[in-house]
Amino acid sequence: MFKTAALGVLCLSTFATASQQLAGRQSANVDSCPGYTAKNVKTGKGTLSADLVLAGTACNAYGPDVQNLKLAVTYEAETRIHVKITDAKNKRYEVPDEIFKRPSGPAVDDKKADIKFNYKSSPFSFTITRAKTGEVLFDSSAGALVFEPQYLRLKTKLPSQANIYGLGEHTDSFRLNPSDTTRTLWNRDAYGVAQGTNLYGSHPVYFEHRTSGTHGVLLMSSDGMDVILRDGSLEYNVIGGIFDFYFFSGPSPVQVAQQYATLVGKPAEVPYWSFGLHQCRWGYRDYVDVANVITNYSAAGIPLETMWTDIDYMYKRWTFTNDPEYFPTEKMHQITDYLHKHDQQYIVMIDPAVAYQPNQNYGAFDRGVKDGVFMKFPNGTLYQGVVWPGLTVYPDWFHPKATDYWTGEMKRFFDPKTGIDIDGLWIDMNEATNFCDFPCGDPAGFAATAGNPPPRPAPPPANGTQIFQKRQNSSANPTSSTENLLNPPYPIHNTFDQLSQRTIRTDLVHANGLTEYNTHNLYGFMMSVNSQKAMEARRPGKRTLVITRSTFLGAGTKVGKWLGDNLSTWDHYRWSIAGQLGMASIYQIPMVGSDICGFGGNTTETLCARWATLGAFSPFMRNHNDDTSISQEFYRWPTVAEAAKKAIAIRYQLLDYIYTHFHRQSKDGTPLIAPMWFQYPADQNTYPIDLQFFYGDSLLVSPVTQENSTSVDIYLPKDTFYDYFTLAPVQGSGVKVSLTNVNFTDIPLHIRGGGILPMRVESAMTTAALRQKDFQIVVAPNASGIATGSLYIDDGVSLSQAKTTDVTFQYAKGTLKASGKFNYNVGSVKVAKVVFLGIKSKPKGVSVSGSGTKSKGFKWDAATSTVTVDVEIPLKGAFSVNLKS
Repeated sequence: MFKTAALGVLCLSTFATASQQLAGRQSANVDSCPGYTAKNVKTGKGTLSADLVLAGTACNAYGPDVQNLKLAVTYEAETRIHVKITDAKNKRYEVPDEIFKRPSGPAVDDKKADIKFNYKSSPFSFTITRAKTGEVLFDSSAGALVFEPQYLRLKTKLPSQANIYGLGEHTDSFRLNPSDTTRTLWNRDAYGVAQGTNLYGSHPVYFEHRTSGTHGVLLMSSDGMDVILRDGSLEYNVIGGIFDFYFFSGPSPVQVAQQYATLVGKPAEVPYWSFGLHQCRWGYRDYVDVANVITNYSAAGIPLETMWTDIDYMYKRWTFTNDPEYFPTEKMHQITDYLHKHDQQYIVMIDPAVAYQPNQNYGAFDRGVKDGVFMKFPNGTLYQGVVWPGLTVYPDWFHPKATDYWTGEMKRFFDPKTGIDIDGLWIDMNEATNFCDFPCGDPAGFAATAGNPPPRPAPPPANGTQIFQKRQNSSANPTSSTENLLNPPYPIHNTFDQLSQRTIRTDLVHANGLTEYNTHNLYGFMMSVNSQKAMEARRPGKRTLVITRSTFLGAGTKVGKWLGDNLSTWDHYRWSIAGQLGMASIYQIPMVGSDICGFGGNTTETLCARWATLGAFSPFMRNHNDDTSISQEFYRWPTVAEAAKKAIAIRYQLLDYIYTHFHRQSKDGTPLIAPMWFQYPADQNTYPIDLQFFYGDSLLVSPVTQENSTSVDIYLPKDTFYDYFTLAPVQGSGVKVSLTNVNFTDIPLHIRGGGILPMRVESAMTTAALRQKDFQIVVAPNASGIATGSLYIDDGVSLSQAKTTDVTFQYAKGTLKASGKFNYNVGSVKVAKVVFLGIKSKPKGVSVSGSGTKSKGFKWDAATSTVTVDVEIPLKGAFSVNLKS
């Protein structure tokens, strides 16, 4: 397939080198390395510094040991300690400040801290302990500290069978196998998202949970790494940079999540409409296909909030173009105008790779060349790869003109009058992907052989084809020149073996002097940052929705995330739960979801029906699949259509409950969705559960997860619950409960006792229409007869809110009280109903107080122990509803 024999020899040589290094990885005995001795230890108020000197003969496991290191310890908060180990003499790569701005300000008094840093001088090791109990949370004496130019190693002790969560992105179980897990962090194009492999994002953070509490550990590094988990230990093997640790004290899991969010950034608010149903497919052939899907959803009575288009709309798959025959601008205007007229939205995909098309009047390429923003070889020539358009170039996000370039292209192409008036953005292939096999000596030849760009599968629509007429059927850090940036001496367990395989060459140098070797895992994140800026520039003052594939620490501050190219299988259906739990509750990316019904392969009616119900409880709900699979829009099968309608109706009624919890995560980091052990940290039975989860504080979601089954065994802790559908009380006993006769259109849901849920009285076809529906308040007392909840309302679109409503609900002794701010004008929307659960005897009466409130009677249901009170309560001030006993 290659044009020259020399290239084949080079390729064989490259892979031979990698094989030799793989053998070396297995033979190097780093435990025999001497470690370091701490000298010149100096302590201050909340600080410690020391020199670390190599303690013996260098082992030179994967390069020469660095003789002298610097240790810096800072108590940055009472709940956070920062431990940094660097080369004492040579500047080494660190995650740049423009990516992660370190906290500033004075250290806190270590005597007031919840956790403590302690050390042993020789050989140097350190521990992180709880101040009150002395419990050891992190202990680096498990192995020798190794610090070499391209290899860093640190090992900590763990309890036997430790409960470790995080270290993503992955499709492994949410609780990692404590005896045999190697998590490799090196972003890659990962079709099929196989278990046990590195995927699209890198998040070197973990939460460890014990019965005594939860703590968190973050290694702030974008270098490739293996994190090896074995019974009793966790070991970092990193191929560059420094050791830059942050430790979070907790002690509750929610507190660890909040502390982590405080450091890396809290999630960005998203538009209210983004919680509606999204529909996409790679393979909509033309504008007629897209229009037909929109009208078919409407005809089927399934609420469609946002229509998406994959790369099909592009001319020859060139970024920032649309095909004049298949997706002409005039017809795209018709589609966006129709959607906006019906209170719906439109989103398209953009890839980072720009088609290499000199002298073709391709503006995105020409302007990028003029600004010099594309990645280059050292001799100044453009680095070329191969993606969907064929030969491509890649933006260098570190270039000083990259942001203006990207914003300019976005404004120009998505201009509401002359371009496509999108409402959100989808960014893909940003690991970054390069189809051309490394070392890619002839990218043009590779593209031609691979057939990129591929031909259209059908002719364009005839001129004059009408749509929407009627329903259609179906900072620079120098790098030593001796470092091997293509094949480092320690090869991490990258699925592709070669670091540069299927991506940008790792020996390229960015405009600011940083290498792709060190910053590879940042590429997708930097595209996210620039894309979010560009979208906000298009509509100043408005929130946007940007969904990405590749992520890094703090990505949730800018974008949401879909879980990538999954498959239409029951395994992938199950894995999606752990995937979204990791993103939302550990990595602080709560706008997350999988491709419902699966992306690759053919789904089935029962799988798609089950996935439609599960997907309704993903923060980001999108049906999407590829161009070689059967169509899987929800209206394609009767069972799936029914399942989708029922599940979306539940989702939409709960949308303000969801929106309120998302808002809370954006303010303090409390996860929107979370594993069961977040709510029951003392219940050891919950620690491995990743097929059930909480949506907000109060809704337990327990999907059927076995193929063609209508039953499921679910775990209910020792607590009070209520069946979501009957509202009858269910007492959990800390054992599994078998639910039977669960129709393919249903999903088991339970309300946790102690919660108050604000809900709309009914669903709607769009979120705009939903916002005009009245509220009902569902009060679910715990065993002590107490419940709390909240409701947040704003305009749903503005970055800065002029007026908001932020209500706290409290229930005790038969009285519901609502207090807080009622500043947002909801128009005529009111509270029309209050439903009290777990009321075992009929009240003698009901009273309602508050300005403008009315009681319209009540009904007690003895069979379900519920009291339903019909009311008229304007959302303009505090109110209360009292059950008279």
